[in-house]
Amino acid sequence: MTVDGLPVPGPLLEARAIDRSYGRTQALREASLSVTPGEILAIMGPSGSGKSTLLHCLAGIFTPDAGEVWFDGRRLDTLSDARRSELRRTAFGFVFQFGELVPELTVADNVALPLLLGRAGRKEAYRRAAGWLQRLELDTLSGRRTGELSGGQAQRAAIARALVTRPKVVFADEPTGALDSLTGERVMDLLVGLAREEGTSVVVVTHDARVAACADREVMVRDGRVTDPYVGGAVR
Repeated sequence: MTVDGLPVPGPLLEARAIDRSYGRTQALREASLSVTPGEILAIMGPSGSGKSTLLHCLAGIFTPDAGEVWFDGRRLDTLSDARRSELRRTAFGFVFQFGELVPELTVADNVALPLLLGRAGRKEAYRRAAGWLQRLELDTLSGRRTGELSGGQAQRAAIARALVTRPKVVFADEPTGALDSLTGERVMDLLVGLAREEGTSVVVVTHDARVAACADREVMVRDGRVTDPYVGGAVR
């Protein structure tokens, strides 16, 4: 496929006409989108539009009631729970609104945790964690508990944890929603900049136009519906 005469890579991650309901409430209605390798994609929409549900389906946390989710040439939604969990440990990274760090662990423990869960050696896991903490200027805080961090520091630690496994996709759900505007801009700059350095795709859910402006492309979710011109390998 080409756009304006330039080649466009095929999708790394794709939702094909997915539906998802909670009881009688339909959150997604034939929602489709695609993400190419290394792309930063912003999913925007008002509260309750279905954008977070869409992200959770793309990440294999939820399975759609209908439609298909594809990742790296494989059907994701039909995989077993164990296989989807393995992908979330190895191929996916996550940054949530409130960091979701483990409060009983130190900063270094939190960043090393995905590697340890993936059965990396302890020495190697902490070596790689230390490298990411240094890149995010958190190395002097590595031994602190997460409750001692500021909001911005906690989100930087969450970024380190998301990227330490060198995932193919990072999912960020309102990553700046709990931060002031200046700190939020810094966090997004770090997330996008480091993802580009690593060649990692980022799918970010946000209602903030300033966050979406960091992305390569935006899609809008309204009443559970989204139209993506790149789905299916052709511009619509």
